[in-house]
Amino acid sequence: MLAEISVYPLDKGGSGLSVYVAQSIKIIQQSGLDYEMHALGTLVEGPADAIFDLARKLYFNMASQSDRVAMNIKIDDKRGVTGLLKKKVKAVTDKL
Repeated sequence: MLAEISVYPLDKGGSGLSVYVAQSIKIIQQSGLDYEMHALGTLVEGPADAIFDLARKLYFNMASQSDRVAMNIKIDDKRGVTGLLKKKVKAVTDKL
């Protein structure tokens, strides 16, 4: 499963949210899943149960620090296929 996840507080971060993003990235690193951070979220690849467990941890971490949390999750679940984190980008760049 490939998931794009972003989670952030809506009641914090007058000059930025990087401190909250860094906390989320640490949780993602601890999960042991492959990931790529980008400007508007983080792509994570792994088994469905691990992705959903990670999303839950990310949400509750943010909710422990904020009274209002926004979370976006986009999922591409192509069963039996791994390596989508790199394959999807390569498929496009090969055509450029």
